[in-house]
Amino acid sequence: MDKFHAFRIHYDNGSIRAEIELVMLDELTEGDVVIKAAYSGVNFKDALAGTGKGKILRRFPLNGGIDVSGLVYQSSNPLFKPGDKVLVTGCGLSEVYDGGYAEYVRVKSDCVVPLPESLSLFDAMAMGTPAFTAALALHRMEENHQSPDKGPIVITGATGGVGSLAIDIFSQRGYEVVAITGKQAHEAKLKQLGAHTVLMRDEIEMGHQPLEKGLWGGAVDTTGGDTLAWLTRTVKEWGNIASIGLAASDELNTTVMPFILRGVSILGISSTNCPCELRRKIWQRLGNELKPKHLDSITAKTIKLDELMNSFNDMLERKSEGRTVVQICQV
Repeated sequence: MDKFHAFRIHYDNGSIRAEIELVMLDELTEGDVVIKAAYSGVNFKDALAGTGKGKILRRFPLNGGIDVSGLVYQSSNPLFKPGDKVLVTGCGLSEVYDGGYAEYVRVKSDCVVPLPESLSLFDAMAMGTPAFTAALALHRMEENHQSPDKGPIVITGATGGVGSLAIDIFSQRGYEVVAITGKQAHEAKLKQLGAHTVLMRDEIEMGHQPLEKGLWGGAVDTTGGDTLAWLTRTVKEWGNIASIGLAASDELNTTVMPFILRGVSILGISSTNCPCELRRKIWQRLGNELKPKHLDSITAKTIKLDELMNSFNDMLERKSEGRTVVQICQV
């Protein structure tokens, strides 16, 4: 195989340097499946890794991109054969293994998910880690007895990739969704996605009591910090909070009162190291009853590899909305 293009991240003299380079297959981290990449996506984690504003990579150099979809190019695992349509999300890509921002991606076969028949390779990356994370949150919450009759589900960071897809997925499961955002101009769009009510983040009175009035049947939180602490105080008895992200803070200052007096549960949603069997189950659900109805409007734009840095900066400066897909190769 000739050299191919990859968005490669280096650590030089105490700083991160990332650029498109020509690399060889034998320069990539180990794996038994090689994928010819069609699409990837832009996630908050990708923006942190590619700009060096977050300590994401554990080894250098590595190709960026935590998601990829494409065709199997070669495989030493009999479960996969050349030409199979597949996807990979998380699994340590762009952390300890070379990621999806490359024309060819080598991965371990236990990370590879056969593409559900109802999805295209583009669809898979329009959904990517955000949809997988939202669906995993729903799955874990319902395993812990969440149901629509317990009350509304509040979703923070509603205009982001995870938030937008969570609104779509939870609403079509029959939940009344309350969206929280700092972007008032997007209220109509959030309601179009399925939100029943939209609250402005700056107008919320969070209070300071260990327990405030119970407002929500459950919650999906992408922000952490003060907002997550407020959710623990305002979720009703036996409700679940799916903790997904730390866009505001990685800290959590609360008391044990919500847990021992109301039976509230915080469920950690780790999309990166989700077990293989569960990962494939969630993707099959995303190809069927959980397939987002508004994927076209959630997908904001499609870019090329050489536009990644601009996209990263927009995301970190909170200028982006929805999901950005990265087109890598025609397959």
